[in-house]
Amino acid sequence: MTRAEAHRILTEMTETPSLLRHARCVELVMEALARHFGEKEEIYAVTGLLHDADYDKYPDRHPHLIVEKLEAMGETDIAYAIKGHYTKWNVERRSLLDKCIVAADELTGFIYAAALIRPTKIEGLTAESVIKKLKTKSFAASVDREEVTKGAELIGWDMPELIRFIIQVLEANREELEL
Repeated sequence: MTRAEAHRILTEMTETPSLLRHARCVELVMEALARHFGEKEEIYAVTGLLHDADYDKYPDRHPHLIVEKLEAMGETDIAYAIKGHYTKWNVERRSLLDKCIVAADELTGFIYAAALIRPTKIEGLTAESVIKKLKTKSFAASVDREEVTKGAELIGWDMPELIRFIIQVLEANREELEL
């Protein structure tokens, strides 16, 4: 599947600007993770782009609807990774792709939220500042802190390392992401 095909699917299923931006952020982080690990960038990017595609219009069927669509298209690796992008769904993570989507999803959203409240946005945001915000339960309360921790563990990185990596990706794309 090409990014163009994935983008078409995303925009058919998702209308909310914040969810479209989250999809783009996770796409960029996944692409960077693929590059770091020497994996196929387009597969990782498409996985990031589509991981929440059905959530906007069909939250009660998330992620089953997008998974079914991808399986029908023969995109089984991407479908499987999306099927297990939240560890509490009890889907075994069999590949690095499956692990990276968990590492990228919640933490990328959290870092984006942390950057938005700063006068300088992403510029100058540090891992230490993000970790401090993670300890503030009322900040971005919907972000599952346990999931953030598991994501870093799954790819074998410590939390500050993963946070710094994601900050660098978001900062490199700050104009597009309005950061």
